[in-house]
Amino acid sequence: MERIRIDKWLWAARFFKTRSMAAQACDLGRITSNGHSAKPAREVHVRDMLHVKNDSGEFDVEVLVLSEMRGPAAVAQTLYRETDESKEKRRLLAEERKNNPHFEDDREGRPSKRDRRQLGRLRGRM
Repeated sequence: MERIRIDKWLWAARFFKTRSMAAQACDLGRITSNGHSAKPAREVHVRDMLHVKNDSGEFDVEVLVLSEMRGPAAVAQTLYRETDESKEKRRLLAEERKNNPHFEDDREGRPSKRDRRQLGRLRGRM
């Protein structure tokens, strides 16, 4: 196998849960292949550099093996090699998220009357 559709490869490499999600990501411009925006039918070759944005983060990967079949995660990780810069960037972002917890995590239940007034002022309604 010399080439495969990019949406099939992204699905087989477990970047997306379904092939349609991979195709949608391509349509939205979240996938680039060798610096060019990739449509779902674009062909992927071995040694192509892909930039993938998904819910887990941003990945810069080099394609090592082509596969149309989705297998276990351990096998899927052998299909590509993530660049060291990409790994470091994702690690730094994870640390930043851990050190800056979301401010609304402490809240429970409905907003109080005071909170609703503050939200109204923030949104320019009052």
